[in-house]
Amino acid sequence: MEKQNPYEAFQKESPEVFEGFNGLVESLMNTKALDQKTKQLIYLGIKVAQGDQTAVMFHVPMAKKLGATRDEIKETILLTLTVCGLKGVNTCLAQALDIYDNDLQNPILY
Repeated sequence: MEKQNPYEAFQKESPEVFEGFNGLVESLMNTKALDQKTKQLIYLGIKVAQGDQTAVMFHVPMAKKLGATRDEIKETILLTLTVCGLKGVNTCLAQALDIYDNDLQNPILY
């Protein structure tokens, strides 16, 4: 059975809620105080602290495209140690670095 992209499933199954959610995301990404790379790194850290491997699959390539280095990805994930202990590091670090190192762009195939 082929894995379904969760973001696409959300859009397909509930387009009106997806549209509202996507509008919220766009409005947050269009604020001006932080640059886009910094926003992606912050978001990645929050999601890693929650152990959200799906978000890692999406946000590591986005952060890399915006100029984030491998070390910035790694440090972002390591910072979650003070928030949630080993959970984020154990569930997401190897995956994130693999995605970064191998330019994996299609999270559904990971």
